[in-house]
Amino acid sequence: MNRVTGSVRIVGAGLIGTSIGLALKKIGVDVSIDDVSPANQRLAIDYGAGRKPAETDEPALIVVCVPPDVTARTVLAELRAYPNAVVTDVASVKNSVLEELTVAEAPLARYVGSHPMAGRERGGALAGRADLFFGRPWVICANRDSSAASTLLLEQLALDLGSVPVRLTPADHDRAVAMVSHLPQLVSSLLAAQLNRAESGDLALSGQGLRDTTRIAASDAKLWMQILSGNTADVRDALQGFAEDLTRVIKSFDDLEAPGALSDLGEVLLTGNRGVALIPGKHGSAATNYAQVVVMIDDKPGQMAKLLTEIGEIGINLEDLKLEHSPGAEIGLVELFVLPEAESSLVAALAERGWRLAG
Repeated sequence: MNRVTGSVRIVGAGLIGTSIGLALKKIGVDVSIDDVSPANQRLAIDYGAGRKPAETDEPALIVVCVPPDVTARTVLAELRAYPNAVVTDVASVKNSVLEELTVAEAPLARYVGSHPMAGRERGGALAGRADLFFGRPWVICANRDSSAASTLLLEQLALDLGSVPVRLTPADHDRAVAMVSHLPQLVSSLLAAQLNRAESGDLALSGQGLRDTTRIAASDAKLWMQILSGNTADVRDALQGFAEDLTRVIKSFDDLEAPGALSDLGEVLLTGNRGVALIPGKHGSAATNYAQVVVMIDDKPGQMAKLLTEIGEIGINLEDLKLEHSPGAEIGLVELFVLPEAESSLVAALAERGWRLAG
């Protein structure tokens, strides 16, 4: 049974707006969806994310899903147009939006900023998914004037979408996303930019490591310019720490024979190991060291499905999975991650069934 009652109005028919609409429609909520682009609106409606708004609509909740540079003015317009509705936005920065609304003397009791920590490299309505937010944190940034009822409604929305509500102040949110979202985007983009300097044959050696570290560099550059420009102070602080470590590495390479150079390089690498261990693990629990089993499969239909089906028959739970294609050979390397105590049983059972194991 859904917690959100009444009609929900979505402004912005992109990835996030469409995904919210799809998820709410799936549980029976009345959803209208609007967009400055009639074509985008029609696409989202045809996709099943909601209906066209009516003049008689009186939404209980309005979710603003527009680019960061127009978020505040759109929120303000919705607050004024629907005086009985609670309004939230899903922009990736929160402080700048709240500051603009405060200056404009917006009715902040009915405004609660929020940010679903979910997304995809591709945007637009057709990339929308009803399960996009499932199991993901949904940050709720109530301001000092937000009413308890408004904040509760946002928590109910997050729960209805399968998310985990997390309460933060706007300032704490912006500092956190600078480290866990904005800095990784910049570092990935900077790394991918270096590939333009590579010799043509060098990139033929690319493996999964390069793909993993540059994947998010394919994200919408225009959108990220807006996000980063709205959180410059916190992103600069995060970049400063990164730059200091990078400078240490460069200095070490100037003369590895110099006293302390090798230890400085090693310390940066070991600090990275410790940082990875701090990232929450499965379902937000403490990070766990899993055993890794690598299986070689032929690059043809049905092989992955067969492998996963047989692992299910063996009765061992997969904690994670990665797939890498072998350059120059039509095989794939499937990295299976399991609890250490399950490794030997999985290896023995897969070998018995004829699977080729690497290592």
